[in-house]
Amino acid sequence: MSFFITLSAVAVMLLYAFPGFLLVKTGSIKADHIVNFSKVLLYVCQPCLVIYTFGKIKYSPDTLGNFGWCFLLSLVLQTLPILLCFQLFRKKRSDVLWRLVCVASVFSNCGFFGVPLLEKLLPDCPEAVIYSSIFALGMNMIGWSLGLYIISLDRKYISLKKIFITPNTIGFLVALPFYFTEFTIPDMLLDAISLVGRMSTPLCMMILGMRLATIPFRRIFGNWRQYFAVFLNQIVYPLLVFLILLFLPLDNALKTTLVILCACPVASLVQNYAEILGQGQESAANMVLLGTASSIVTVPLICLLL
Repeated sequence: MSFFITLSAVAVMLLYAFPGFLLVKTGSIKADHIVNFSKVLLYVCQPCLVIYTFGKIKYSPDTLGNFGWCFLLSLVLQTLPILLCFQLFRKKRSDVLWRLVCVASVFSNCGFFGVPLLEKLLPDCPEAVIYSSIFALGMNMIGWSLGLYIISLDRKYISLKKIFITPNTIGFLVALPFYFTEFTIPDMLLDAISLVGRMSTPLCMMILGMRLATIPFRRIFGNWRQYFAVFLNQIVYPLLVFLILLFLPLDNALKTTLVILCACPVASLVQNYAEILGQGQESAANMVLLGTASSIVTVPLICLLL
């Protein structure tokens, strides 16, 4: 896969961060308001993004097997590494930064960052964006339960309600009946949903730019554990997934898509979870910022394997 095509695709997405940065720096948006933008992204744009991706393809029984494999792999390939990190760093669990490392080392921005990246890199594979939504579904189910538990150490987050009632799941509950029945959503309504869904990437990046404007640069680059989380997430993790998939008899498009998704930068959800819990917000934001900035190099490098 071309290094420069991937580089240009990532660079365009990074440019979306500048308006958010300028709006906060000029005082047009207050730092206290950033969390409200995050809520719009999570609870409005994310479900619409799922519906948008399913609207791009027609139902086919041949693809259902790949969808099932994608969902199963999304659970296994994310749950096991997080649990492994949590066990390896068990003596450091009292430090919220290390707990964030466990989550940030695996969760990637596979939805907000992954969908436009896949549309650019795999234009002849419309199923790829569905794989992205399915992988993000697995991440959300794990994140809103196990992820919140690891960050907070509060067992109340380990519940079926937390696993199955998430913004991403709601998007699937709306999209799947239309997909399986091949019922066509009216164009006017589908266009509106698609527009809101496609807002996800610009809004996600603008929120990162806003957060960047509130943190002194010295503190962003000052803690080695933040670099460590990014290194695990964007180098070690996708390489591990690539090696595992080599030995599985799966469709090549699915394998390629999964590696690209795992190579995406640290998920913005890590920052959103920290803000919701009121723990480690600045460290989580720094991991996401460092991961997103470095993705202009790491994502094209990983894609050279494909």
